[in-house]
Amino acid sequence: MVSSAFRRVAHVCVYPVRKASSVSRGHQHPALGSRPAASGFAARGAPGGVLELLGQSYPQDDYSNLSRKVLSCVGRNLHNQQYHPLWLIKERVKEHFYKQYVGRFGTPLFSVFDNFSPVVTTWQNFDSLLIPTDHPSRKKGDNYYLNQIHMLRAHTSAHQWDLLHAGLDAFLVVGDVYRRDQIDSQHYPVFHQLEGVRLFSKHELFAGVKDGESLQLFEQSSRSAHKQETHTMEAVKLLEFDLKQTLTRLVTHLFGDDLDIRWVDCYFPFTHPSFEMEINFHGEWLEVLGCGVMEQQLVNSAGAQDRIGWAFGLGLERLAMILYDIPDIRLFWSEDERFLKQFRVSDISQKVTFQDTQDQPLLPHHLPPHGADPVPEGGKAHPPGCAGGCCAAAGCRGQVLMASGTQATALPSLGFVEEEKEEEEEEEEGYCWWTGALLTF
Repeated sequence: MVSSAFRRVAHVCVYPVRKASSVSRGHQHPALGSRPAASGFAARGAPGGVLELLGQSYPQDDYSNLSRKVLSCVGRNLHNQQYHPLWLIKERVKEHFYKQYVGRFGTPLFSVFDNFSPVVTTWQNFDSLLIPTDHPSRKKGDNYYLNQIHMLRAHTSAHQWDLLHAGLDAFLVVGDVYRRDQIDSQHYPVFHQLEGVRLFSKHELFAGVKDGESLQLFEQSSRSAHKQETHTMEAVKLLEFDLKQTLTRLVTHLFGDDLDIRWVDCYFPFTHPSFEMEINFHGEWLEVLGCGVMEQQLVNSAGAQDRIGWAFGLGLERLAMILYDIPDIRLFWSEDERFLKQFRVSDISQKVTFQDTQDQPLLPHHLPPHGADPVPEGGKAHPPGCAGGCCAAAGCRGQVLMASGTQATALPSLGFVEEEKEEEEEEEEGYCWWTGALLTF
């Protein structure tokens, strides 16, 4: 475990390499570098320009497609802004894991990392997670690239390999993630994810099983819908049970007891088998997170060949919108005191229900009325269920949205819209990983 000497030397591609002694279990880790504003910014995609971001310089090339509006979100770190609704959700999850899972010496089992730089390499974001080179999720039209090598992370999973390689067995990663997406009340190109990973040795997984010493983690067999080719069925079933039990405890902590939960089989490139959790909240089934047994090839490449693990991911906006009845994802970026003061509570678990003001609504008057289907300017309404990364890759990204029969109005402070129109629209299947971008309720 992390309390013992690290088995592997840390290898970190973007942020500075940490000495093993500085990565201790159960503590908040300091920011890795400052958060200066971007400077030296050339035109989007203009080769020869240089982008200064978070204290680093990045040469621009034909892949560069960041805009000033996107860059203005980098460093806001809403999940670390005290009493922000995203901060409240993060703190509640963190508190739960700290209290429920304690190591041998009474320290929290899970380390928490919530201030990693959002700039990662394409290797971290894709290759380290076994995402094929021809996978549609790599498209320039779906991501924000600084250049062909560096990008703004599309998911917090981009840090998974580095932390495993540094010797950690249990950790949470929280951060802002960036995907080129349509903009409306439930979609935004920047949102926040929370990632969890836990590895088990043979002894740890089978410790509570009668005659567990005779059981094995690994075998050479065939891959099936229920397990990977390198895992034994006994190991997978125990790991799956632990994963689902862990996440059931988490959501009941957030939403209360007597919660109806169901699991849906799904696909993620970096886990197998994979599942999505749905909860019945106020009579509706809502998808809240994705999870699965980690691909052993990923774990092995990070140097943990003797272990097997699970991972999960959830979108903080999704949870906050459900728990606090926040009707529009753009409100999270508001600096209006009428919004922020509603979440200044004495207890992070205190029930909060967002209240709009009648005389001066917080929601701009020209946003699509709730219940009305937003329509892309000059186009057709999005089909039911087309949301998040899937919608972005299907040609719905970057369009001005309006209610049917109304005149198109530019959304405030959303310069993403005009810039995204310049990109080619490709009809191709997209991706919605860890459910963060999929916000349709």
